[in-house]
Amino acid sequence: MFFHAHPDDEALLTAGTMAMLAAEGHRVVLVVATAGERGLAEMGPGEELGETRLKELYESAALLGCARVECLGYGDSGLSPQGGSAEERPDNAFIDADTEEAAKALAAILQEEEAELLAIYDPAGGYGHPDHVQVHRVGKRAAKIAGTEIVLEATVNRDPLVRLLKLAGRFYKFPPEFDVRTFESAYSASETITHRVNVRKYTKQKRASMAAHSSQASGGETDRTLAVMLKVPRVIYRFVFGTEWYVRRDLPLGARLTHPFDRWPK
Repeated sequence: MFFHAHPDDEALLTAGTMAMLAAEGHRVVLVVATAGERGLAEMGPGEELGETRLKELYESAALLGCARVECLGYGDSGLSPQGGSAEERPDNAFIDADTEEAAKALAAILQEEEAELLAIYDPAGGYGHPDHVQVHRVGKRAAKIAGTEIVLEATVNRDPLVRLLKLAGRFYKFPPEFDVRTFESAYSASETITHRVNVRKYTKQKRASMAAHSSQASGGETDRTLAVMLKVPRVIYRFVFGTEWYVRRDLPLGARLTHPFDRWPK
């Protein structure tokens, strides 16, 4: 089971792993906490962003081979740090949810599915989005309630990422609000990563998953992350996005695994 905050998060962080496990015959379940209704997008008359993003989520899940998709139904807390003020957030914002209550809802699905593995985020929520931090808290507690043995924290190896961004900054003018230095404390340092999963064989599905979230490729005054990623030539895309990283906290530093179900030591 893969637990994400919003539709499109699965495409960015875990799509290759999901496609790989589905191809291997595993039952893959995707759960999102919110419909992502406070994201940026250019919507047509009468269109609701949350409804549109859930439709895109189902399309993405089908492309990845998911057997089941669930939304816990919490409100999107928004993009600002800590979700902005309480007045700005919806009444049922995920960041304001009772952790135990949300964990029990997720645990019920884990138990129903008899899930052997749950993928969540690292404690910082990757780049610090409040809903991503809440996914970590809720997911960690849900796994304990359900007795799910394997908990993987989806992350990014920040060391090569920072080097790549600094190099890209020589050729590409990033938006004014984009500060490469913020990534020096985001995601996970190389030495803490326990799983480096080679998903190059599944980058076609991963790219299609990203493309399914078309509403998130537009909106705002600058290029969106998805739009930029989808402009990467396919040969380079396969190389850049061909690895997905995870941290399993019950394994020692120095563990180097290549598959979610690998045991340590091998």
